[in-house]
Amino acid sequence: MEMGLQDGYAGDKPFDLGGQVVLVTGGNGGIGLGIAQGLAAAGASVAIWGRDADKTDRAVELLRESGAHAFGVTCDVSDEASVTRAFAETVAALGSVDSCFANAGVGGRPSKFAEMSLADWREVVSVNLDGTFLTFRECVRHMIERGAGGSLVATSSLTAIEAAPRSEHYAASKAGVIALVKSLAVELARYRIRANALMPGWIETEMSAPMLGSEAATKHIFPRVPVRRWGRPADLAGAAVYLASASSSYHTGDVLVLDGAYRLF
Repeated sequence: MEMGLQDGYAGDKPFDLGGQVVLVTGGNGGIGLGIAQGLAAAGASVAIWGRDADKTDRAVELLRESGAHAFGVTCDVSDEASVTRAFAETVAALGSVDSCFANAGVGGRPSKFAEMSLADWREVVSVNLDGTFLTFRECVRHMIERGAGGSLVATSSLTAIEAAPRSEHYAASKAGVIALVKSLAVELARYRIRANALMPGWIETEMSAPMLGSEAATKHIFPRVPVRRWGRPADLAGAAVYLASASSSYHTGDVLVLDGAYRLF
């Protein structure tokens, strides 16, 4: 029986994303930029969404300098109208979206749980969880109408399965996206749409720099990382390329952990 790309046959270039369009929210820095660079290197056209227009422009220029086809859109993923507009602009510019990486996230202000305000809680959840919902919903509508299948990938965190004292809003939002992708994997399989999550451990980014540079991290966290280094945004690129490729056509409803074995030690 002859098989197509969505049926599990990846051909002689299993990780070639040439001809694909991939959307990365929060792709203008940190983990998102690492993912975007990996996807672009594999041949994909990449759309980057970010709230900071200047930062997004710089990321797009960086990708273009490497020979990639890149497009940037200013978008606040916590705002429904902004997401709808950004998605329409992306499709108008690039023609379609084959894979969507809902990566945009904020860490929020750490505080004792008893003193955490509802505003602080909602600030984090609105971006990390609501933003993933809104972004995926636009993508799913597009993918179902298009009829060619696709891949949805959310960025979670080890905090979803390990305690995050004073950051309960962040941990809850990252646990929520895992529940979301598992449910989507079952509901959307009939449309050949896959849904998975990436679960990074301690990754060096602008957001994590204050924590990773602290004495507490150096003394208590770093010794628990068996590979003996902090993760880098580029460490997620390979998994991202795999999940966007035809090679992962039977891989859905899963969480890929990239933590240097931190959780095991």
